Amino acid sequence: MISLALLTNHLRNFWQPRRGLAIAEASIIGIVAALSAVLLKQGSGWLGTWRVHTTQILPAWITLPAIGVSLGFFSGWLVQRLAPEAAGSGIPQVKASLANVPIKLSWRVAFVKLISAIIALGSGLTLGRQGPTVHVGAGLAAGMSRLVPTSPDHRRQMIAAGAGAGLAAAFNAPLAGVLFIIEELLQDLSGLTLGTAIIASFIGGVISRWLGGGSLQLDLKLIDYSSTFSLLEIPVLLILGVLAGLFAALFNRGLIFSIHAYRRLHISLPLRAALAGLASGLIIALLPEYFRDNAGLRQYMIVSEPNIPVAAIAFIAQFILTLIAFGSGAPGGLFAPSLILGSCLGHIIGVCELQTFGFGSPTTYALAGMGGFFSAVSKVPMTAIVIVFEMTTDFNLVLPLMVVSVTSYLVAEKVVPGSLYDKLLKLNGIILKKDAPIEGILTQLTANDVMQQRVETLDAEMTGDEVIQAFSCSHHRGFPVVENNKLVGLVSQTDLQKIRNHLLPNETFLKEIMTPQPVTVSPTDRLSHVLYLLDRYQISRLPVVDGKKLIGIITRADIIRAEADHLNGENGVTGPQPEPSYLVYQTRSPSIGRGRLLVTIANPKTAPALLEMAAAIARDRHYEIECLQIILVSRHSSPAETPVKTGKSRRLLRQAEVLAKKLHIPIHTQIRVAHDIAQAILDTTKERHIDLIFMGWKGNTSTPGRIFGNVVDTIIRQANCDVVLVKLGDNFDSHQQFKRWLVPMAGGPNAPIAIKLLPALVTMGNDIEIRLTQVVKPWEVEPDMTVLEESTRQLMRHRNLHSNIVAASLQAESVATGVIELVQTEGFDVVVLGASREGLLQQAIQGNIPEAIASGVNSTVILVRSAMQD
Repeated sequence: MISLALLTNHLRNFWQPRRGLAIAEASIIGIVAALSAVLLKQGSGWLGTWRVHTTQILPAWITLPAIGVSLGFFSGWLVQRLAPEAAGSGIPQVKASLANVPIKLSWRVAFVKLISAIIALGSGLTLGRQGPTVHVGAGLAAGMSRLVPTSPDHRRQMIAAGAGAGLAAAFNAPLAGVLFIIEELLQDLSGLTLGTAIIASFIGGVISRWLGGGSLQLDLKLIDYSSTFSLLEIPVLLILGVLAGLFAALFNRGLIFSIHAYRRLHISLPLRAALAGLASGLIIALLPEYFRDNAGLRQYMIVSEPNIPVAAIAFIAQFILTLIAFGSGAPGGLFAPSLILGSCLGHIIGVCELQTFGFGSPTTYALAGMGGFFSAVSKVPMTAIVIVFEMTTDFNLVLPLMVVSVTSYLVAEKVVPGSLYDKLLKLNGIILKKDAPIEGILTQLTANDVMQQRVETLDAEMTGDEVIQAFSCSHHRGFPVVENNKLVGLVSQTDLQKIRNHLLPNETFLKEIMTPQPVTVSPTDRLSHVLYLLDRYQISRLPVVDGKKLIGIITRADIIRAEADHLNGENGVTGPQPEPSYLVYQTRSPSIGRGRLLVTIANPKTAPALLEMAAAIARDRHYEIECLQIILVSRHSSPAETPVKTGKSRRLLRQAEVLAKKLHIPIHTQIRVAHDIAQAILDTTKERHIDLIFMGWKGNTSTPGRIFGNVVDTIIRQANCDVVLVKLGDNFDSHQQFKRWLVPMAGGPNAPIAIKLLPALVTMGNDIEIRLTQVVKPWEVEPDMTVLEESTRQLMRHRNLHSNIVAASLQAESVATGVIELVQTEGFDVVVLGASREGLLQQAIQGNIPEAIASGVNSTVILVRSAMQD
């Protein structure tokens, strides 16, 4: 057994992601990625040559559309049938996978992508092979990394190295492959990432150049190519950069529009690719012959004689053809089309400069335009500069490339901000979060994101014996200590030694042994700051406070759990989710209360009464008031982007501010735009750490399958705090005083909450009568009245309650019938339903008791539900 354990330990250590293993793996990935890039280049080139050759035998208007339809359909069929993840460019999929989105990357995906891309490009679709090469390289690296049981972070670095090697092999540009990883994919400058990226990209570029051309000479074999540049040309280069940025922004918008247009057709991927092949074939058949060779068109525009009409036709045709091809979802990328479009635009500007001022080289402008357009489309200016430089190795191009690429990037980012690849992922319901390395988790997540909201606390007045008993009944090793709902200290197992060794337990209070004035964090503090405090003070937990309110606790285990979730891919993406509410207006008061009460107002007629009740509860409990007004918008529009008028809402909120100021209660107000009222309330409850929700209720519902209505049902099920619902009576008068209160008791956790609310509410009037009643069956001779008696004693102990309290049982066949008859007979003004899981709430789910009472009486009805317990 011992030898087996040692052997297992040696094997585990051998397979750890050491630097030597990473270098070897990166080298193999570079070789495999280069071989796949060469195969893709040769395969698509051979098929494209065959396609062009057929136009010499048969009419182009027959052969090109026919080949486009057939090969396009076959390419789409392969993807749809064997690996749907292989559709499109492939770079968005790689980027999502590196962000821990569960998108499949494997040898199967790489192989299908390779074959389908060869067929799609050979069919005549105006797409590039560089994007698929990146996807293939990443897929091969992902499959290879599964053979070596290393960490998820190491696997991500290998996938990035495979993607960089693919790009380096496609362009014969090793430096560009490394920069693309840093600038777009991983955005990581760690030593391991840089080392593996450089090795894989270098090997990929060298082998691709050697196998593709038989030479390692770094030159672009252009006919009569020469580059010239002078400082007088900088203004014209700036113009080229601006135009490249504007057209690239239009190009990106066109790509998104094309995808939406194809989706509205509601046809399968093979049919979309076939349709794109048909349209492309028909358009190319009408153009000159040199448009049939996409690979040679870029070189033709660089070295051709000055010819603005040809360049303009090439630009327009390439622009439209790329939109048609890419929107279909056929496997193919945007790098090559971007370079062609940039070369055409640069050629036009260069010729205009030459004809106007008599100096300048159209070739230089065509090459600078390539970098500028590519930079603006992909939002990778450094990669664009290096790609064109590595293709030409001409130092005269460096400054023009920098001027045009940076200018076009800034213009495109201003017009259409954000990465194109992120937008393509968002179309599929994938939203990336910028948190690749673990350091990103510590700097981006806050204490509010990972803290435990359910906090067990101890009272400062507890005796030593009670503290010891609390520790023995709990798995926690420490507790926050509160006094009058305020955090005053922390107590740990170490502090218990003071009780056992030096003090008498029965004569010792917790406040004497606790650690006073504990270190705390706010909910907005970053995890990096939390971890620093834990290490600085050598403690294991930190209370999280919002103002003076204890809202949670965070431990080292919570931080470790957040890091583990990130590594396992559970923290990087949200799929298609309902849009959250959007805050459009807010006011804030000093946070000096012990808790927060959320009151929602909508109806100007009932708002004053609801606000007065809510204020009474807030004053009694020393709570702050959070007043919420919700503006609903259509589900077809985004709450964050829909313009709304807030004048009427703000007038309602000002009423609340006036009342709160009169009663000296801190009040915060806000207006939210939302698709759903319940969603807005729950969002506010979570963000503002609400202790009690106070809201109006119509008292009945016409929604099938709903007890209280869509909004209230959702709040009752999901809110993690106390909930109070108020249905005002039919003849309610804002100046009316509630004299007679009826409180049916049924036991359970909600009855005490209802009793605690009464003293605050009944002080709004004088000569108050409170009737506590318990509904019993007629045949019960000696019913259990414990709940009724305890509730009566609790009310009588309240100092500020000067009311006539009556407790009596009520015999009835059903709770609803008995309460309704009692209200109608004796004319109670208010009915407070302390619903519980064991009693009223359970029956409400089965028999609609609160709804039946609320709709059966004309009086005001208050329904109370206590906070949900875990």
